[in-house]
Parts: sequence; C-alpha cells; structure tokens
Amino acid sequence: MRELRWGGVRNIRDLGGLPSSTSPTGETIYGRIARGPRRELISKEGWESARSWGLNTVVDLRCLHETGAREQDPEVDERSTENIVVLSTPTEDQESEEFRRTCFPILDSPEYWVHNWRILPELVRNSLRAIATSPSGVLVHCSAGRDRTGMITALLLGNAGVPPSSVVDDYAQSVRAMAGTPHQGQAGDRQAEWNSQQREDWIESVSPIVYEAAEDTQRAFDMIQLDRRDQRRLREMLTQPSVIFSAHKC
Repeated sequence: MRELRWGGVRNIRDLGGLPSSTSPTGETIYGRIARGPRRELISKEGWESARSWGLNTVVDLRCLHETGAREQDPEVDERSTENIVVLSTPTEDQESEEFRRTCFPILDSPEYWVHNWRILPELVRNSLRAIATSPSGVLVHCSAGRDRTGMITALLLGNAGVPPSSVVDDYAQSVRAMAGTPHQGQAGDRQAEWNSQQREDWIESVSPIVYEAAEDTQRAFDMIQLDRRDQRRLREMLTQPSVIFSAHKC
C-alpha cells in the first residue's frame, strides 16, 4: 500500500510501488522515500507507525516561520521523534522580491516550479541534496504536502524513470486529498474552498505542466546545477532494491 496511515494524517504516501523503467523490479522501491504534509499533524501513534515504516530523516521544505506546532495539532513529546533527524531545507525565499512578484500569485500551482528553479536554484538543489545524502527512510514534506512537495516529488519520480502519466496521477492524488480543506500553510490557498468539480477541472488544466516536469527532469537539474552523483543517488534510492542506503557525504 502506498498510502501510509501515520495517525490518520491525510496525504502521506510511500513513493514505492510506481512503474519504473530504471528499476530491475519494474517499479520503485517501498520504504525509501515518502511524501506528506506538515509533520506537526502526526500524533504519537503516528510517529510509532512512521518508525515501523523505517523513518530516519525528515526533509522539511518550509520556510522557518512556517514551522512549529499549532493549537489544533496533537500533543507529542520529544521521545516520539527521538533520533529522527530533521533537516530544514526551504525551497522558497519569501523575502526575495523577484520570487514574491513572480511566484506568490501561483504558489498553489505547478506553474511556479520552473520559476522557483530559475530564481532560487540553490535552495531547490539543497533540498534534493539533503534527500540524496540521507539514509533510506526519508519523509519529504511542506505544509499541505502538495505544491513544494509535489515539485520535489515530480523530480524524484521522473528521475527514477516513472512515466510522466504516473507522476501526474501522484500529484492529482495530493490535490484530491487536500482540496476543500483548510490550508495548512501561512499564505492564502484558493483550493481550500473548492468543490469536487473545481478540483477536477484544476487537475485537468495543470496536468500538462506536471507531465512536462517529470518528462524532462534533466532540464530542472541543469537549471539548479544538481551534481550528477546526486542525480544517480536519488535514482538508485528509488530503484535499486539490493543497495543499502546509509548516510554519506558528497
């Protein structure tokens, strides 16, 4: 099952089990990388499930001002997350004038991905390198687990030889999971008020953008200047069943 039931939190999925042209098994490997929304939503029982899955590292794509527990979040003691490494690698600089001007109107759309790569290549590169240099059992998350996480996931899956149509389906799954619910981040979110028809119309309209990103991941990697070794490491993390991935330095 790709859906991970970590305390009932929606939109947490294993990136394993997808068709892959680069995997000897024909599909991506379970237990290597997962995607999800803000980790503060995970309960004590959810963290126990995450440990059972094999969670070692959390790669947080949010800006620092977005992090931290909120009043409605479950109470979790420090023991629940003990020995789980949390890496803060924001993909956005919300103080950047160019990023604000270009991306803020479309932050809930994959339209902004290419601008993120162009304006802040080092930040996206750092996020991908954090995953590449971590041991197996990585959770990648932002706020809703849809947009920033969707961007990174599209690159991870496309790089792993997952067909673009399957990457689009994975993105759509997160839109369906989160649309029509209160936004988990700090900025406004059009999708929080959508009904099912608006949601499906949106998926249809933006699917070509996701498809293109997954079809030509090399374009993004070239823009952000991601090292070929990191590209290979990320591919192998999702495709090579016999390799043990421990933390390493590049």
